[in-house]
Amino acid sequence: MTLANILFVLILISGLATLVVLFVGVLSMARDQAEETGGGSRSNRLMAWRVRLQLFTVLLMPLWYFASRT
Repeated sequence: MTLANILFVLILISGLATLVVLFVGVLSMARDQAEETGGGSRSNRLMAWRVRLQLFTVLLMPLWYFASRT
């Protein structure tokens, strides 16, 4: 397995993880709004995780591009 393949799999995994965290955050926000509970800290944590995962995914993309060109 080449480095480009490993990076591509990591991009797929981190992209899917980003989507999962996004949907969990949206569902949490909708549930908190309906129940009127103070889930602001949970929403902030989920948003921070989503941003980190997005950053990781975006940083992997140029690495994969350069690894696949050689």
